[in-house]
Amino acid sequence: MNKIIKIILFLVFTFSIAPETILANNNIKIGLLVPLTGKNSEIGSSIIKSVRLAINTINNSSIEIVPKDTESSPEVTLRVAKELSNLGIKIVIGPVFNENLVYLDELSELTFLALTNKNDNFSKNIINAGINATSQLNAIKKFIKLNEIKKTIFLTPDLNFKNEIEKAISNSKIKIIENYIYNTDPTKLTKQIEKITRYDIRKQNLEDEINRLEKSEQINKERLIERLKKRDTLGSVKFDSVVISDFDESLKSVTTSLLYTDISPKKKYFITLNQWFDESLLKETSSQPLYFPSANKYNYDQFSNEYFEKYKLYPNQLSFLSYDLVGLVYYLILQNNSIINEKMFTKKTLFKGKVGIFEIKNNKINHILNFYKVEDGEFKKVFWFF
Repeated sequence: MNKIIKIILFLVFTFSIAPETILANNNIKIGLLVPLTGKNSEIGSSIIKSVRLAINTINNSSIEIVPKDTESSPEVTLRVAKELSNLGIKIVIGPVFNENLVYLDELSELTFLALTNKNDNFSKNIINAGINATSQLNAIKKFIKLNEIKKTIFLTPDLNFKNEIEKAISNSKIKIIENYIYNTDPTKLTKQIEKITRYDIRKQNLEDEINRLEKSEQINKERLIERLKKRDTLGSVKFDSVVISDFDESLKSVTTSLLYTDISPKKKYFITLNQWFDESLLKETSSQPLYFPSANKYNYDQFSNEYFEKYKLYPNQLSFLSYDLVGLVYYLILQNNSIINEKMFTKKTLFKGKVGIFEIKNNKINHILNFYKVEDGEFKKVFWFF
């Protein structure tokens, strides 16, 4: 923690002293690979707007952003990346989508800060800067430790990102009982949750206990039977917390199935992944409290308001991340004596951005995240780093 404080103090000092004088003799060109045409053009346009906000905040005329349109195509991404290389550019923010990274290992002279949150890189010159699953599970691991939770299970949908979750479980070394893979088909989901929670057994336990009491001569059996009839099940489950690796309506379907099988968030911890403060969760009162790691909410709201004030539009999450990446690149260049090369991302460095704290080491970026819960119709802090 002391190291984090030192880095933050350095950043405050660095950005408070006329940055234009630091790099006055060194023009910095940063490439930007985003979709500006086609079905994803709105994403690219939003990213460019947030990058402009970042440049204005840094207020250094030596920095120049050179955007190129990827058209969401791997082939086009390679072609325009070569154009950036021909301009003498060494570092590039983007591309946005994981599939557009496939050919970029051919350009070893460039370093790409991809906006994807995948754990694996295609090549040493590609650094995935999104909030990856490992970063999220590291935060969940801390929450579990703070609350002395001993028995945790994972519920992961049988979708393409299930491998990311499995890798993150391994990378984070989080202790779990089991990672259950479930089918997201609503007609199959509840049956799977029933099996995981031993619902049929617990329901039968209740019936058996009521029958036993009815046949017994126990003095207070009527009162006990009345209490039992208000319950749905009887008996324990083998977990204290459940981490649901899902989002949107699919996440809500899982919590609904857990509630149906008599698993309450008042008795067992319901934890999920970064939900980016999805306001629809505020209405799901029966599934609260619901815990999750995420970016700094205060900064997220502040950025959204600043963006809206400037452009009369609301940004997406990738815009928020892109804003920070401009500042990160600027900071690392300063740390590297104004030299732009691959060494910028090899040594361990901590950077405080709006998203949270970036941890850079060995050509990888992880995020030290805050932790929140949805409860009583609002998002509440559980723990945070700044």
